[in-house]
Amino acid sequence: MTSLDSATNPAHQLPDVSQLVVGVLGGTGDQGRGLALRLAKAGQQVIIGSRDAARAEASAAELGLGVRGADNATAARESDIVIVAVPWDGHAATLAALREELAGKIVVDCVNPLGFDKQGAYALVPEEGSAAQQAAALLPDSRVTAAFHHLSAVLLQDESVERIDTDVMVLGDERAATDIVQALAARIPGMRGIFAGRLRNAHQVESLVANLISVNRRYKAHAGLRITDV
Repeated sequence: MTSLDSATNPAHQLPDVSQLVVGVLGGTGDQGRGLALRLAKAGQQVIIGSRDAARAEASAAELGLGVRGADNATAARESDIVIVAVPWDGHAATLAALREELAGKIVVDCVNPLGFDKQGAYALVPEEGSAAQQAAALLPDSRVTAAFHHLSAVLLQDESVERIDTDVMVLGDERAATDIVQALAARIPGMRGIFAGRLRNAHQVESLVANLISVNRRYKAHAGLRITDV
């Protein structure tokens, strides 16, 4: 038995997210900046957030495309869906400070808890199980999902690359929220959002980035993922 064609499979029927405002916390970093660029190029309204509003505004001005810059609290408050792309060491403090602003929002955690030593990258195991589960614990009034972990920041920021052919694994406990995140991923040419389980399974998705870093180093590449037969 083969899977249904994507045109008829109800699992591929996703909502229209074109009018949603997307905030990117950590939007001045490589990953956040790259996601902001790609989503803005796709026509999404984007707000870059940073601890330093002036830095966010400068980064937004460099990107153009109608991107706005603001401090993290303002970006969270004025967005419908918020991508968390901050460094792991600042993850907990950033989210704890924004609990009120993020209440009721779809929060997309793309943080990968990693350590590095002479042997390369390796996965860290947060007390809560994963960065996404830590986010859910700190933001009980938010709709927390996990996605966008396996994207190359180099490719995201390279405007000569028109398509990024990769799948985005989306995790979460609320179907409506994961559908919206899948649809957001699909706004970027070449990408698909694929539902990949509940939030409790986020650790292995986050930790897989350590393997991709090893792939990239060996093959001098910017590897992504494809899920077959869906």
